[in-house]
Amino acid sequence: MFCFFKRNCLERYPPPVIMADGRWREISIRLANAGLFAVAGVQAKLMDIENPNDIIDSAQKLGIKGVMTEEILEEILEKNISIQEPIGDNKKNTETNPIADLVPILDGTAESTNIPVKGRVIAPINDPETIPASRPHNLPHFSLSDFTMPANEIDTEIEIHFDITGNSITEGKMSDILSCFNSRLEKLKRIIVQSGRLRNIPTDITQVIRNRTRYSSYENTASIVGLVTDVRYNGDNLYFNIEDKSGDIACVLYPARATESSPEAKRRNNIAIAGLMNDDVIGITGHFNPGGRSDKFIIDDIHLPPIEKHEKRTSGPDKAVSAAFISDIHVGSKTFLEAQWMKMVKWFHEDPLAKTIKYLVLSGDAVDGVGIYPNQDKELEIVDIYQQYEEVARLTELLPDWVETIILPGNHDAVRPAEPQPSLDPMIQQYFNRATFVGNPCDFSLHGVRTLSYHGVSIMDFVSSIKHVTFSTPEVAMEEMLERRHLAPSWGGKTPLSPEPEDHMVIEEIPDIFVTGHVHGHFCGDYKGSTLIQSSTWQDQTGYMRMLGFQPKPCILTVVNLYTHKTASIPFA
Repeated sequence: MFCFFKRNCLERYPPPVIMADGRWREISIRLANAGLFAVAGVQAKLMDIENPNDIIDSAQKLGIKGVMTEEILEEILEKNISIQEPIGDNKKNTETNPIADLVPILDGTAESTNIPVKGRVIAPINDPETIPASRPHNLPHFSLSDFTMPANEIDTEIEIHFDITGNSITEGKMSDILSCFNSRLEKLKRIIVQSGRLRNIPTDITQVIRNRTRYSSYENTASIVGLVTDVRYNGDNLYFNIEDKSGDIACVLYPARATESSPEAKRRNNIAIAGLMNDDVIGITGHFNPGGRSDKFIIDDIHLPPIEKHEKRTSGPDKAVSAAFISDIHVGSKTFLEAQWMKMVKWFHEDPLAKTIKYLVLSGDAVDGVGIYPNQDKELEIVDIYQQYEEVARLTELLPDWVETIILPGNHDAVRPAEPQPSLDPMIQQYFNRATFVGNPCDFSLHGVRTLSYHGVSIMDFVSSIKHVTFSTPEVAMEEMLERRHLAPSWGGKTPLSPEPEDHMVIEEIPDIFVTGHVHGHFCGDYKGSTLIQSSTWQDQTGYMRMLGFQPKPCILTVVNLYTHKTASIPFA
């Protein structure tokens, strides 16, 4: 049946002969637009008509679709319907109508013989976009043109701004502890007040309590700057006490309602969601509820010590050398990655980027230590602490002589555990032919670029206190340190602190480069104008890490150009 029908159609309406005249292309496009298909006889007649567009428009007016036979053409000619709305220039319609790209009509005119014939476009094929191949560990690409100055042409220039070495005067008495916290409060209160963000001049807590009837509404508020204590949650509400030299007061922070969108509401929500750490210094504005049963101070606005957008200092174009950063190499452990270290040494001697590196900063835990945790001796390759440091000295001496190594201690090193920690003992330093030894933390400048290097034990306190901080994102803990302007706020937490009469863990000067280690991660990025570096380890996953399900990011060297502040991360594993 189908074959008979098909043969009958072909006999009645044979396939059109493709015309060689270029004029037929324009006519066929107009027919296609009108939903018409002209048989061979009609094609010839349309070609003879002076204005075939009138015929096609008449067919549209009559509602004629499909095959246009000679009978239908005669009927249209007899009707002789005039066109009320002329279509316009045929050439323009041809150029703008996509049908020209969809209907394959051969054109044999001399003018078009060199034009390629296009068939139906099912899916356009575009030239693929060139995408650089991904680097190991998904590290970002860098340009060698950002690192050009040979380090051996520049003299060493290190300026130490603070180092506890030789400056620790605490006796560990209660008076030292009180002095330390008073020092913290005074330093950070000055930063908060000078920012001008508080609604009122800060009032002593005893004065606020004494005049509580005065501060009894949102229009009549008081501002307080003090230390946070006894942080706790009840549902979504955050409760804590705040104290200054005069006394303390219980406070409650209610999250803002969904309809509130003021800056004050956003700050309250941010703190309510993230949380506070014990011994944070904050500024609050609030009031009492005279009709309520609670005597708590209701917080309307809250401020951490502000950190403004920072503009980095540079070494200048004549000293555009680089600094490199590593941490936690843990020499002496069976999991120390010596083969990867030797690979880095070879790279230092041969790679063009390495020849721009003037400084190598090792942010603590140069050795694995002895007796740091139970049964550690079973995981040690070198069981003598002094021999561990001898091996560190040997390994760093393999680096080119133009590289100045800066070493600060960590919690595995042979110094007191309480922070701030002094530099390594002179007996240990004598193993090294060339190195600069500093305490932890240390605030120093490299050719004028302010660098704050801290081993980072307090990251554990931030993980346990601030909800959005995790061991896999240590850079968030570093951001919180900058926001609080303090490296280790919580006394009595996981970070042992030395009660120096002056709190040296306050971040008084915003660094151009802020670097930590300790948690064996890796990060390099920018936060409010400061370059944050979480230095990579040179130790493989330990049994303790496997128990916690933590995977380190080992053997990544971070390089920063001190003039351009361009960065590069080089993997060796």
